[in-house]
Amino acid sequence: MFWGGCGRADSFCRVRIISHDALIASAEAVLKPHTVDGRVLGDVASTLVTEAGDLFSGVCIDTGSGTGFCAEHAAIAAMVTAGEYKITKIVAVWRDENGALHVVPPCGRCREFIRQIDPANLDTEVVLGQSSSARLRDLLPHSEWPSLLDSGDGTK
Repeated sequence: MFWGGCGRADSFCRVRIISHDALIASAEAVLKPHTVDGRVLGDVASTLVTEAGDLFSGVCIDTGSGTGFCAEHAAIAAMVTAGEYKITKIVAVWRDENGALHVVPPCGRCREFIRQIDPANLDTEVVLGQSSSARLRDLLPHSEWPSLLDSGDGTK
């Protein structure tokens, strides 16, 4: 169920509860691929829901110099810019050359990025399809810092 402002492809709006399908549609709405010098900009889009119910979207940017970023990073940057840090649900989508829409799981870098924004984000629901999802903690096992091996006095 949406609260105002979400009927169009905005990078921000507020929701109470959002289904997988509605979150996927929100990400799809900002999917506008554009090719520049053989690089594709905006061919993956992401939308997330914060603890406060705010919705943020972003797209990936692929650059030749490796300075680009994933769609999840763009959505998270918009969220952080608004002063929020806790993500309750996130999805990323990509459209193939035949026009079929796919939900894509976050890459390892994005999984770690989500975790580092706020420790509570280990409980973020990552949408993996129309009827499937997993908690970030299940996609990013062993994310806690390693235990101390040496106490500093030569004993273990």
